[in-house]
Amino acid sequence: MPSLIRADLRMDANGKLGTTQAFAQLGGPSLGGGLVAAFGAAGAMTADAMSYLVSVVSMSGIRTREEPPPARREGETLRSQIAEGLRFVAGHKILRRVVACSGTANLFSGMTSALAMVFLIRVLHVSPALTGLVMAGSAIGGIAGGLFAGRLAKKFGSARIIWVSILVFSAPQLIAAAAWRGWGVLLFPLGWGITGFSMMVYNIAQVSYRQSVTPPELMGRMNAAVRWVVWGTLPLGGVLGGVLGTLIGVRPTLWLAFIGTWAAGWFVFFSPLRHMRDVPAPEPAPGVTR
Repeated sequence: MPSLIRADLRMDANGKLGTTQAFAQLGGPSLGGGLVAAFGAAGAMTADAMSYLVSVVSMSGIRTREEPPPARREGETLRSQIAEGLRFVAGHKILRRVVACSGTANLFSGMTSALAMVFLIRVLHVSPALTGLVMAGSAIGGIAGGLFAGRLAKKFGSARIIWVSILVFSAPQLIAAAAWRGWGVLLFPLGWGITGFSMMVYNIAQVSYRQSVTPPELMGRMNAAVRWVVWGTLPLGGVLGGVLGTLIGVRPTLWLAFIGTWAAGWFVFFSPLRHMRDVPAPEPAPGVTR
């Protein structure tokens, strides 16, 4: 995407991608269930396979070609390239805080995801038929976050929105853990939707920031280094959520998870981002000749 869209439009472009993803997460399960009911499991799997063909055709329609990355330096290996990406992220005074924030938020988000269904069915006694509808609150919030991320970035600043989204917008998500049986169940999808909204805005903002400050020749290595960390904490959070849910209970663990997701924002607040309004232009990588 950075090779197709100029820097000042990347926030809007990432917002559209995020909205598409959230919409797919909302409509995909329902569509899958309808296909199974209409054509059986085999028919639904065939339709799923065909959807990948649609994706391939869509991608092939992009006529712009990326510039090839610089040729490998003599003696450069895959291991040295991975190390270069890790050094760039760890050595960047803001990127390493963004990674710490995202990784911590994903750790606690993994805890929430592992226990949400258990909380709804076993604690709040929501019927299985309504559980999926309640869980859809996150996807609806994500769609809204994708739609409004660009406007919010213009209002607050493309750099400032990174910490505002997670420390300010996501704070009300705590109400989800306070839900109770009866009408109180509505607090869960409301809080779940706020989580989806705020995290979508945060993700769009921090991805746009990463794309703007990283030199093109390091883009792939930077993304690989960041995702290795921030996605790696998700399964750890799932395991931790299951363990704590067993030891201290589902609701107390959810309180801890939602608070932890919100508190992750302090990593980016206590960084140079706090004194910036907008994202600066990308800088050349050290030691790289253009």
